[in-house]
This record gives sequence, structure tokens and C-alpha cells, in this order.
Amino acid sequence: MGPSISREAVYRPSDDLVVREIDGQLIIVPIGAGIGDLEDELYALNDTARVVWAKLDGARTVGLVVDELAREYSAPADEIDADVVGLLEELLKRRMVVSV
Repeated sequence: MGPSISREAVYRPSDDLVVREIDGQLIIVPIGAGIGDLEDELYALNDTARVVWAKLDGARTVGLVVDELAREYSAPADEIDADVVGLLEELLKRRMVVSV
């Protein structure tokens, strides 16, 4: 697990976003200053990221998200852990999720 993301941490989407499903894609539009970056105005999550995003509800710990996904997809927890942490690091860098 990356040094900045603990299994006990809990995250939720930032309030400075508008999230909509359009034609089967989850589209995230940053509306706050400093959210996202200057190169991108809209973000579309791939299927894997959408599943993780849906679990970032402000109640589940990172560890619980990883454990749930490992069970749901019958995948090794360490692989799921790496994917979840990688996504969270990117979302945190862009300030699209916040720690609870």
C-alpha cells in the first residue's frame, strides 16, 4: 500500500464535482477551483474505476473496499489493493475525493 493511503482511511467524492451517467459512462465534471487540472475539464471513469468509485461512500475503509472487490471478483487482494490505491492516489492528486 502506498505511504499516503492507509487501509483504515475512508474517502468520499469531493463536493466540488458534478457526476452524471451519460450513455453508460460515468462523467465527472470538476466545478471547484483547483479541482482536476488545466488540461482536462471532464473525466470519464473506466468500468473498473466506476466500481471502486461507487464504493467510495464515506463509510467504507480502503481495506473494506479492497476486501469486497476481492470477494466479488474472485481476485487476489494484493492485485485489487494495488489498483484501488493507484486510483485513489490519482483521485486525491486531482482533489476529486476527500478523506473523511
